[in-house]
Amino acid sequence: MCDPALWDFGRHDPADVPPPRRPWRARRVRLDGMRSGTLTRRLGSAAFLVSFSLGLAASAAAQAPLIDGFGGTVDYGDDCLSPNDDGSSAAIDLTPAFPAGLRFFDRTHTTAYVNTNGNITFSGPLSTFTPRAFPVADQPMIAPYWGDVDIRRTGGSCMGSAGRTCTVCAPCHDPSENGVWWTLEPGRMVVTWDRVGYYSCNNDRRMSFQLILTAVPGCGGVDGDFDVEFRYNRCEWETGDASGGTDGFGGTEAQAGFDAGNEMDFVAIMGSREAGIANRLCMESNVGETGIWRFQIRGGTVVCPDAGMACDTGMEGVCGEGRTNCVGAGTECQPILTASDERCDALDNDCDGSTDEGDALCPGATAICDRGVCVDVCFEGGCGEGEVCSADGRCVDAACEDVTCGEGERCVGGSCVGACDGVSCPRGQECQGGRCVDVCERLSCDPECQVCSEGACVGRCELTGCEEGEVCQDDGHCVDAGCASMTCPDGSVCEAGSCIDACEGAVCPMGESCVAGECVRMAEPPPGETDAGPSMGTDAGMPTETDGGSPTETDAGSTTGEEDAGRTVPGSGDGAGCACRTPTGEGGPMSAGLLLVTLGALLRRRRG
Repeated sequence: MCDPALWDFGRHDPADVPPPRRPWRARRVRLDGMRSGTLTRRLGSAAFLVSFSLGLAASAAAQAPLIDGFGGTVDYGDDCLSPNDDGSSAAIDLTPAFPAGLRFFDRTHTTAYVNTNGNITFSGPLSTFTPRAFPVADQPMIAPYWGDVDIRRTGGSCMGSAGRTCTVCAPCHDPSENGVWWTLEPGRMVVTWDRVGYYSCNNDRRMSFQLILTAVPGCGGVDGDFDVEFRYNRCEWETGDASGGTDGFGGTEAQAGFDAGNEMDFVAIMGSREAGIANRLCMESNVGETGIWRFQIRGGTVVCPDAGMACDTGMEGVCGEGRTNCVGAGTECQPILTASDERCDALDNDCDGSTDEGDALCPGATAICDRGVCVDVCFEGGCGEGEVCSADGRCVDAACEDVTCGEGERCVGGSCVGACDGVSCPRGQECQGGRCVDVCERLSCDPECQVCSEGACVGRCELTGCEEGEVCQDDGHCVDAGCASMTCPDGSVCEAGSCIDACEGAVCPMGESCVAGECVRMAEPPPGETDAGPSMGTDAGMPTETDGGSPTETDAGSTTGEEDAGRTVPGSGDGAGCACRTPTGEGGPMSAGLLLVTLGALLRRRRG
């Protein structure tokens, strides 16, 4: 079952409950590790709603590790709440960590309160244990898990009677578990709910999660801008007894998100206050890292997470694979590949909803495209070794005659393979939809703070640093120290201080050859010539003639008969390349005459 969405950015007008919703743009979105869903962006007066749909995982085992190293009894800091139910900390001065305060929606805050019930607030402490649906009046809040947390039980005893709490829950009693801790350091605040139980004094199920606030490092923002990270490590309950729950479930479940406290602006991770919210938070993510949820607060507004996540554009064919890109305050799924000329590869290359359609997809006058493979006509009822003559008069791989492959796959040696199976793209590229592409080419990153690396926006190295043995370049990327002063010619790259051919080790998609670090379409090579030499890199094999024998296909891989990127190597007998099989045999005058007679009828049956 799919929930309605992944998160909900909203602005709620108290005079109009709920406000009219006018869809602005919709497209299908699939995030890495998540099921498909719908992205809908709604714009109103300073308002928008973004929602993703995804399914719930079946279990809630430990996921994201909690960060530590801050000192104290359990290494989460020296400050903690005393055992309590529904209590809070005293006002915490934020300026040692954030000198300009935190700009959160329409206000800037310099103090915060850590509340037992899974949230921090800015205008005062909050003891409310049953989460109210956002927006909530006059309570600016960041809530990784607003639920009825109870941290009174230590060991086998419950400290204090049911309902007893404290306004300022101090001093810290240094609990070894079931505690709420926090620490501040320049540019960061970390609040940890460590193996906490639920009301009333139950600890048979636990929750472990963190809230991390981080100042924007030096660029891309103004004073008061910050990043938010929710980390979920252990997710075992959703509801306290006083919120209608039984054994930690049912009733009014926990809520996660942000609330401006102005009854208008809020962000709720979808599934909040519904069954399954614990699983969702621990097992899923909005950034592709299980149990981790990240958000950016810029100018007081919650904006989209980092760009570069895999998504589904909703377009036809190869144009359907996309990457998320931050556009304004929302996320847009943009295609990695654009429409191109149709090929014989079992893919919809021109993105028109049809596959392998049209004439002249295969070389040779009599060749046609059959299920992603170029095949030739049967000559006098005969075919090459390992092939059979089909009912349609085509020479097909005997192992593939009765095999039906799924969308985007073709049969090779009796098995279905995808367009990128076995492909090893030139350095700096990856295979998408049967093509090697630079996934950073179409991705827009913040030029002041980020660079694109492997299809994702990451921090510039002068901000994040480099690993040992690397140095930071002026373009914001880390490189091997031996390559820092190297300038390599076109078509080569630097590795370990040496310039090497960018095509070295590359295996291009079917019908392409690596030239100067790029996989490019190639014409049919002359008989007997391969295209896998050192200067050309490797490719999907094309046919060559043997002396009086059947045509064979060449490949840059091994000659063991194994499939390489969906192509056939010598001696395999498979027929998977986009190479056309030619009639075999002596080929005397009578054979030529019969071939001419049959061409007319067979060409009428050619299809794309």
